[in-house]
Amino acid sequence: MKIGFIGAGNMGGALAKGAAASLSAGPSSNVVDGIIVYDADTDKVKTFSAIPSVQGASDLSDLYAKSDVLVLCVKPQIMDTVLDEIAGFAPDAGGKLVVSIAAGVSIAYLCSKLGPSAKVVRVMPNLPAMLGEGMSALSADGTELSADERQTVETLFSSVGKVVWVSEDLMDVVTGISGSSPAYAYMYIEGLISAGVAGGLTREAATILAAQSTLGAAKMVLENMGTPDASGDLLGGVDPIQLRINVCSPGGTTIEAVKVLEETGFVSIVEKAAEASAAKSKIMTK
Repeated sequence: MKIGFIGAGNMGGALAKGAAASLSAGPSSNVVDGIIVYDADTDKVKTFSAIPSVQGASDLSDLYAKSDVLVLCVKPQIMDTVLDEIAGFAPDAGGKLVVSIAAGVSIAYLCSKLGPSAKVVRVMPNLPAMLGEGMSALSADGTELSADERQTVETLFSSVGKVVWVSEDLMDVVTGISGSSPAYAYMYIEGLISAGVAGGLTREAATILAAQSTLGAAKMVLENMGTPDASGDLLGGVDPIQLRINVCSPGGTTIEAVKVLEETGFVSIVEKAAEASAAKSKIMTK
């Protein structure tokens, strides 16, 4: 399938580059066999056209004609204009699969603009996709995807990180957990850096120590998750609570730090932050 990207900004550009890199692994690795990019900024289109396997489109009509899958990577303020133009090409987007990464835009709203039978997948990615370490939640409620279509979407977003399929009614929760959480992590790292500098480390050393330790801890969580059963519960793994206990030697240094975090309600504060993000997402969704 040929994937057409409408918009080549930070996220759209990251996805297009990730798909191109995945495609370079060989046609047997996935069902993507071509990438087309359109952006109102013609310089961006020229830049992406220089990447192997990527073709630039002269306008939205050109991209639509050449693509099997349309990926909407445009700003919210121009989303309606793009949707109206796509709908004008053919009813229900001409049977093409439409993937939207726009925050706060529901599948129902997309179908109201494209047609009730349009094939739509809604995705909530996050910023680390720019480095190939993103987290994307995918939802296709009300859309019957073929095996190839489902694999195409998974391949695209797996090229820039990890993916999970969720019910659309959980997208607001996803926003709080993965969409917004890089900002929470940056604040945590910021605190570690400040402590390191205050203790005499250079900012460079403190930044490397804090960031790499956070990255390593996250990898340990993923590698110790266990195997999900039919209900999604994890079996045979080691959860973050136990991993934290494993680091805390009795009478040692780490347990003293953990005591302070527990006394200040650290976990509860993070929960409240994620809930606040989810609540705002729910208000904004149309």
